[in-house]
Amino acid sequence: MTENTTSADPAKRRGIKHRWSMHRDRLRERPLADFSYRVAVAVIGLSVLFVGIAAIPYPGPGWAIVFLGLAILATEFYWAHRTLTFTRRRYDTAMTWFRGQPWWVQAGGAVLTAAVLVATLWIFGAIAWSARMLGLEHPMLRSPIGLGA
Repeated sequence: MTENTTSADPAKRRGIKHRWSMHRDRLRERPLADFSYRVAVAVIGLSVLFVGIAAIPYPGPGWAIVFLGLAILATEFYWAHRTLTFTRRRYDTAMTWFRGQPWWVQAGGAVLTAAVLVATLWIFGAIAWSARMLGLEHPMLRSPIGLGA
């Protein structure tokens, strides 16, 4: 490699983050485009955030989805950045505490998670629906709000 190609490489290697920053700066120069972009980020970020909040009690990536939604919002809104930092810190503290608890406390957390999952499936009628597929019928399996009938 010659000296000239290595000096040009850093500009090429700036990558997607630099290009996105340049694109975002150009959008900021146009008020309507900037406003539209911020509205789109807010709608997408809040949608992801609400899905994550709804998924928290269930096994799976509920908290990861919450953090993703906050990260999307934090690209444009300072309050979301502060909330993301605060929430991450609290989550890490809670998980450190939970992992340090005796096995029976951790087992209680797993039982509570399973109870929330089964209760939700029952309320939404998934248990009665599954039972009917297996040829089982019982009034206690039906949803208390009439879903899944």
